[in-house]
Amino acid sequence: MIFITTSKNGDKIEYRDRKRWLWVFSVLSPSLPGLAALAYLASGNGWWILLPVVFYYGVLVAADHFIGTDPNNPPEEIVEQMASDPFYRVLLFFSVPVFWFSFLSCAIAAGQPETPFLVYLGLALSSGISSGTAITVGHELGHKPNRLDQWGAKLANAVSGYGHFSIEHNRGHHVHVATPGDPASARLGESLWRFALREIPGTAVRGWEMERARLARKGHGFWHWRNDILQGYAITGLAAIALILAFGWKIVPFLLINGLIGWLHLTFANYVEHYGLKRELRPDGRYGPCEPHHSWNTNHIVTNLILFHLQRHSDHHANPLRPYQALRSFDHLPSLPSGYPGCFLLAAIPPLWFKVMDPKVIAWAGGDLSRTNLDPSRADHYQSARLTSS
Repeated sequence: MIFITTSKNGDKIEYRDRKRWLWVFSVLSPSLPGLAALAYLASGNGWWILLPVVFYYGVLVAADHFIGTDPNNPPEEIVEQMASDPFYRVLLFFSVPVFWFSFLSCAIAAGQPETPFLVYLGLALSSGISSGTAITVGHELGHKPNRLDQWGAKLANAVSGYGHFSIEHNRGHHVHVATPGDPASARLGESLWRFALREIPGTAVRGWEMERARLARKGHGFWHWRNDILQGYAITGLAAIALILAFGWKIVPFLLINGLIGWLHLTFANYVEHYGLKRELRPDGRYGPCEPHHSWNTNHIVTNLILFHLQRHSDHHANPLRPYQALRSFDHLPSLPSGYPGCFLLAAIPPLWFKVMDPKVIAWAGGDLSRTNLDPSRADHYQSARLTSS
């Protein structure tokens, strides 16, 4: 596809999106857990279930390392044309049934009476990885104001039971991102696991409160049928009831593990996206606007093609309505050492994460800890380390 326009001085501008058809990987890759489940059902070989885990946390990490990054941007004059091209939006909708295919295929395989315990756990883990990735699509569609995209977001988020995500993310996280009061922004010195204990309940409560306030302004109570959060939960609940009726209570642990792993994948993403970064506090006590340098960015091409450019997170927070295909990279952005799968593995081992990322945060802040989003409980540790190093 070639986009054509003219510059302000009348020069013709042509731009070919060489990644146009490569975005299909974002649609197809979530089918892997479902295909592995079907392969297990057809062959009885439980080793198939490891394929999604190896792909997400082995193949993708290696591919990011060896294939590298793509920092190229479309010309600014072309961005509006790319943003309005329906092809990219259609891909998002095509991916939603793919996520449900993987979830339901894994559930059906787990519900079989002859499925061994370890295979059952592997199916739940693989399904959870896919279900957590579905929130990426829910994230992209949830930023769009029209009802069709909003319902697409609800269907995507419902795979893991995260029905409050779009409400909290759009009205809460994007307003308070990179500030100490945001439960979805990780603090310098805060481990992933401590962050999870703060972020998961904090974002849920904030989302419920925001939806309650929205409904109250319209004269409705929280339990009204127009509650967007309850609509998302209802989709998850109906799917769970159908599976319990089909396979009995044996399927309940699968559903719980699928949801837990899915939720944790969003927590992993939130953790690495803003770790330690803080917006400037102005003299009036308010924080300045969110700018590209308040989010960690990565241009690793393979995982960006798997995650609909979610990893170009800097431009997303600066321009939340800009669609994934038109997101840009900028010079001098804080950059992650790998794509998200590699960073998730690193973050799961806090000492390694701190060793790699803390120097990056401190360098970003020019050595001034007051400019970082510092975990108060770790302030003495970082002050002592700073004095020792100096």
